[in-house]
Amino acid sequence: MWSQMASGVQKLPVSAVCLGVRNLSLSSPMCQKKAIQDKTGKNIVLVDGVRTPFLLSFTDYSKLMPHDLARHSLLGLLQKTGLDKNLIEYIVYGTVIQEVKTANIAREAAITAGLSDKTPAHTVTMACISSNQAITTGMGLIACGTYDIILAGGVEFMSDVPIRHSRKMRSLLLRANKAKTPMQRLQLLASVRPDFFIPELPAVAEFSTSETMGHSADRLAAAFGASRAEQDEYALRSHTLAHKAAAAGYFTDLVPIKVEGRDKLVEKDNGIRVSTPEQLAKLKPAFVKPHGTVTAANSSYLTDGASACLIMPEAKAKELGLKPKAYLRDFVYVSQDPVDQLLLGPAYAIPKILEKSGLSVGDISTWEIHEAFAGQILANLKAMDSDWFGREYLGRQTKVGAPDMSKWNNWGGSLSIGHPFAATGVRLAMHTANRLVREDGQYGVIAACAAGGQGVGMILERHPDANAN
Repeated sequence: MWSQMASGVQKLPVSAVCLGVRNLSLSSPMCQKKAIQDKTGKNIVLVDGVRTPFLLSFTDYSKLMPHDLARHSLLGLLQKTGLDKNLIEYIVYGTVIQEVKTANIAREAAITAGLSDKTPAHTVTMACISSNQAITTGMGLIACGTYDIILAGGVEFMSDVPIRHSRKMRSLLLRANKAKTPMQRLQLLASVRPDFFIPELPAVAEFSTSETMGHSADRLAAAFGASRAEQDEYALRSHTLAHKAAAAGYFTDLVPIKVEGRDKLVEKDNGIRVSTPEQLAKLKPAFVKPHGTVTAANSSYLTDGASACLIMPEAKAKELGLKPKAYLRDFVYVSQDPVDQLLLGPAYAIPKILEKSGLSVGDISTWEIHEAFAGQILANLKAMDSDWFGREYLGRQTKVGAPDMSKWNNWGGSLSIGHPFAATGVRLAMHTANRLVREDGQYGVIAACAAGGQGVGMILERHPDANAN
């Protein structure tokens, strides 16, 4: 347990050594003008990206299939960039919960979007960082000189997930399919028992531990002393900032979608809710009952949505007359203990990517960090601001340092905008790129946790030709 691990440090519990989140105005990144060396020789750029509106599952998208949303994101990207679809050389697309009929959803989405059937496509999965993996896989293909123009993205569709027969029933059906006579089929039918009909329902749980992510978040919040009030306050912050950003027209990555059977276009995210502290305080714990602190309101919700982005070498973008949003400067993936550290990916990835890039916390203009749970965010912030955590788990002499919260998820995050697992990475990238322009920044950090105790950290740099649209 975290409290036991920490007990050897000045004999204090974790809540005492993890000091809490402080707002630190460290320095102005744009005054630093630090340069990150391009490691690829290609100056890989994020040209632009789009996403469908992120919707609560079982709402307006409920009768679609995942590849429908994915197709729309690809078409929206081509329309926004004006790129000839025949120029696309490769497609990498992420998804987490696979629709069995479209196992390689990248290929099916591309074909239904009318892209050339000569364009290869493959699907990746890495839980909540699947579209980050799609982007960085594309970066690798470009760096190797294999391809130049790549579409990367991700889709998640929680309104219709595969529900399996029990293993006993699956075995019986497979054997029945091989039976050669009516008598053999009758004998198999006679072996059926009531428990054969109990379905296997999907769950957001760890295979290695059988623990739901919500339980892990509750334990992590408790270990780092993130109170219920702090979590509700952070959740309210996320929804409030998302509401303001949407009203201000900052979500320029959104592409409306016409859903069959609906009279109006779906034009905006529908999960943003600005409540009051009193309303949030009334909710009961969702996972650890009756004393847990994670509730439905301070957790991300089941979401349907898709995203896509266009990446290529800077020289190719100039050749095509495109104006990139940002340079994709560097990235790192991390893995740690999937039991007690399941959701601490950002606390591990952020210092690694900063060190790789030669940057410090104070050099970062924008932070876009995936919000699985408010408690998870607060735990990561407290870990970064803890000398104990830095020494014991990061091999540092001191803490990483607390980011300036005035630069942190300024347009809300997954708690409010929504979290279609495999689509969030591109959303983080586009909000980073667009915020760098609007907020006059130079470098942005993306970080996220993922199932299996994994995480990602990425560095983006504003491109001089970038605009906010």
